[in-house]
Amino acid sequence: MMMPLLQTTGLTKHYGSAVALENLMLAIEPGEIVGLLGPNGAGKSTALRLVLGFLRPSSGTASVAGFDCWSQSVEVRRRVAYLPGELRLYDNMSGRRLIQFLGDLRGTPPSEAVDRMARQFDIDIDTPMSRMSSGMKRKIALLTVLVPQVPLIILDEPTNTLDPTMRDELLDQLLLAKQRGQAVLFSSHVLSEVERVCDRVGILRRGVLVHQQSMSELRDGRHVRALLRKLPRLGPNGEPLAPTELNADGDLRLDYRGPVPSLLRWLEQCDPQDLHIEPMGLTPIYHRFHGSDVR
Repeated sequence: MMMPLLQTTGLTKHYGSAVALENLMLAIEPGEIVGLLGPNGAGKSTALRLVLGFLRPSSGTASVAGFDCWSQSVEVRRRVAYLPGELRLYDNMSGRRLIQFLGDLRGTPPSEAVDRMARQFDIDIDTPMSRMSSGMKRKIALLTVLVPQVPLIILDEPTNTLDPTMRDELLDQLLLAKQRGQAVLFSSHVLSEVERVCDRVGILRRGVLVHQQSMSELRDGRHVRALLRKLPRLGPNGEPLAPTELNADGDLRLDYRGPVPSLLRWLEQCDPQDLHIEPMGLTPIYHRFHGSDVR
């Protein structure tokens, strides 16, 4: 059995009595996109920095391609492209020079994909960064992680400050990276972008991974809200409905997994007065752990 590209075992970081991350168990395979969810202070950035070898764990281990993220951090960083949440770029360089410089450090000089991707991002990479806006600098930073095609891409809140068009372009690029067999790990609190690209998500709360969710399961599910004129004895799956799913007034609130035609035939028999069907989505799961702290 092959070892996961990224693996953490009991990964923990304490600052005195304060817990930043506790016993993180996570494995990511090549060609997989995984999102870490949670509000500020949940432990997302701490987890990423431990994987990058920027922080020494209080206990536990993390490895990338079999290399320990702390004791062999140089080897790890050769295989990782990282976009921090807060940028600190060299204003005395042009965008092209920065991309070249970082590629040389990693030992993987940039390919001709630089100019093609720069056109997609609508950015002149030969402009000195001292003359670039913050949005333009963000685009250059994205190029530095998307061009190298290393095994693992790590992004900390990658869509911050991006306009909607650029946000869509970035998510498309992450899906292309997945098709090439690259793995992606990114933190976010924007559920819509996570739902669009992730294969799995982990929800962090106060430094603890409290839930992991396969997105394929959610994409196959539907949340149904309806006002029924005829109250059924059984639900669409042939099992009794709970009082929380259907009340005596015919108010239906149901999470359904199964063939959509079967659901529609069942609803037709119930003579709905009003009906709303939507993908199940992450929102109710996120609410379970973080209340209304969601976008």
